[in-house]
Order: sequence, then C-alpha cells, then structure tokens
Amino acid sequence: MRLSAGLAAAVVSLAAGLIAVGATPADAAVGGSGPYPADYETSATLPNHTIYRPQTLPSERLPVFVWGNGGCAANGTGQINFLREISSHGFLVIASGAPNGSGSTTSQMLTQSIDWAVAENSRQGGKYYGRLDVTQVAAGGWSCGGLEAYAVSGDPRVTTTTIFSSGLLNDADDYQLRRLTKPIAYFIGGPGDIAYPNAIDDWGKLPSGLPAFMGNLNVGHGGTYDQVNGGEFGRVAVLWLKWRLKGDRTAGTAFAGADCGLCHSQWQVQQKNLILDGGTSPSTPPVPPSGSPSTSPSSDHGSGCSAVYTVQDQWNGGFVASVSVTAGSTALTSWRVSLGLPAGASVTSLWNGVASGSSGTVTVTNQSYNGRLAAGQGTTFGFQGTGTGGGATVTCTGG
Repeated sequence: MRLSAGLAAAVVSLAAGLIAVGATPADAAVGGSGPYPADYETSATLPNHTIYRPQTLPSERLPVFVWGNGGCAANGTGQINFLREISSHGFLVIASGAPNGSGSTTSQMLTQSIDWAVAENSRQGGKYYGRLDVTQVAAGGWSCGGLEAYAVSGDPRVTTTTIFSSGLLNDADDYQLRRLTKPIAYFIGGPGDIAYPNAIDDWGKLPSGLPAFMGNLNVGHGGTYDQVNGGEFGRVAVLWLKWRLKGDRTAGTAFAGADCGLCHSQWQVQQKNLILDGGTSPSTPPVPPSGSPSTSPSSDHGSGCSAVYTVQDQWNGGFVASVSVTAGSTALTSWRVSLGLPAGASVTSLWNGVASGSSGTVTVTNQSYNGRLAAGQGTTFGFQGTGTGGGATVTCTGG
C-alpha cells in the first residue's frame, strides 16, 4: 500500500532531520577512492547547484549524473561523501542546491543541470568543452530527491534512473512508471526504510521488459551517504553508473545474472530483464580543440558547416540520436540542418535545436544560444524518435 499523506510528510521530515544530523559528515578519503580525486565547485551560469568533478579532468569524457537531495533540501553538499566518491570514478556530478544552501529544490533543477552540462560541453574555450559525454546521463535522488529523479526520467537525454530510498506516494503518479523506457535501479534501506513499501509497489508496476534492479540493504531510510566515501550505497552506485554509462561489463556483474556479485552478499536482490551485455559503449576520447568531427561528415561547404549523425540508443520501437554541427572555415551566426529520416521513423522530442516537421525530411535550426559558432567550433543537438534510427542522412547549411 502507498504511504498516507501523513507518512509522506514524515519521509520529508525524517530525511531533512537526517541531513541536519549529517551536516558534518565523517571525513572521506581525499577526493574519494577513485582514480580521479574529486571536489566540488559552483558556476555563475548554474546558480543554486553544486558541481562535483575530478580535480584534474581525465582524457576520457565524463558521463553526467544529476542528483536530488534527501528532503528536497537545497544543500548541494548534504551528501558530499557519496557524491564526491562517484565523481572520483570519472563522472561529472551535479547536485541541486548551493554548497551548504538552504530552502527547497524542484525537479526542474535536475533538468537545468542537464541543460548546463550539454551547453558547457559545446562552449568553446570552457574547461568542459568536448570533455563531457552528454549522451550518457543518469538521474538519481534520495527520498524526496528520488521523486524528483522520477519526474525527469522521461527526459530523452536520461539513459538510466537511480532511486534511493524512495517511491511514488500515490497511485495517481503511476504514469511516471509507465513511461519508463531506460534501465532503472532501486537502492533501498530494507523493510525498516519508511520508503520500502512504496518502492516495492513501484517495482511491481514497472513496464514489462524494462531492465531493472532492486537492492535492499538493512540500514533504514538514512542510507550510508555520510559514511567514508558514501559507504555501501556509494560503492554500488559507482558500479551501476560504470556499467550503465561507461559500458563496464565487470561492474555489471554485480547486478546481472543469478550469480551476480550482490546476489550473495548483505544485499537482498531482485532483478528484471538484466543482461550483462546491456551496457553502453565506452566513451570516446574528447573532441579535439578544433571541434572537427572525427567520424563521417555528411557535408562541408567551406564557409558553411558540416554535420554528423549518430544513433546513441535503439530499443524496440524507439531511439535516441544526436547530430554534431561544426562550422567550416568561417564563423557562423546561424545554422540549419536538413535531417532525412528513414521510412517509419519520426521525431517525438528534440533539444538544443528548433524542429520543423517530425517525419520524412525534418529541418532543424539553432536555438538562440548555440547559433553563433567560431570557425571550427561545434555544437550538438539531439532528439528522441519512434521507429528505427539507422540510415538517416544530414546536411548542414550555415548563415
């Protein structure tokens, strides 16, 4: 049964109280336990957020993990040990809320985090230019923050969702479960977790065929976020993100199969439709500073632009694709891409561009913020579609 309204309020109150108690968490290993010691920073272009990143950016592109805090509290360092640990393994982590901030967050702040990462990856001269893998994005959250992660799970840029000690509070919100198309993982604090019945109810209502993992650790609603390096929740979160966002099959063995790594541990495990080869391809190296695409360009008009089309994900009945646009030898003030979709395919949603039409030949023009490109500079737009994404063609014209 769903939690009552009174218990729902208790979830938020309890989580907020736990955050207050953990305001000075146990000291973690400097920068986390991963190969890239990490810390946090802020950005004037992303107010009221906290950005965790390796102190020295590695050569590999960083997948993106956006996080909603327990209690929907606007304190981006409320789960600092946990989030810094994840970042130290080669991820850009963006938490809603300023460092030691106050107030409340909304699910829109997670969307703002994704928007910012996409824009920064395309901003020439910025430290993240070409250094982020914005085709691999995870949304996650604890307690009330888990509800925020559910709310953005339908964003086509989100490639996996992670729910920590959370579950939908009433049946009217079950549409959020029905629209799930990408792998999801639940990490719950066992039967003593106040969110346990809601999470179990959600588990039983997931779409047929959806890859899903449920792990219960008997630690209650407070989890292990304040422990050194995020404790056991930090360890399993890193493994899931390595598998789903980096294609690390070794990490995937913790979750998939009857003999999975967590199956014979302190975790109580349930699985649905998990196949070890269901990870993603490892990230490619960063785009060279010139921004020139390294894969097959479809057009280049000298003073115009070139475009490269890539299918990022394909499933039965749908796909996600991206188009990289690169200016030629002359700066652009605008660009236009003619996207020729295969028969039966259509665009259902598109970001970082403005589309005219949804099937056949679709024209995509720049947004106000990504039309001006210096010579050799690139930007990217993406879209989700129905049908099969393979075989599309693109041509680019610059203005």
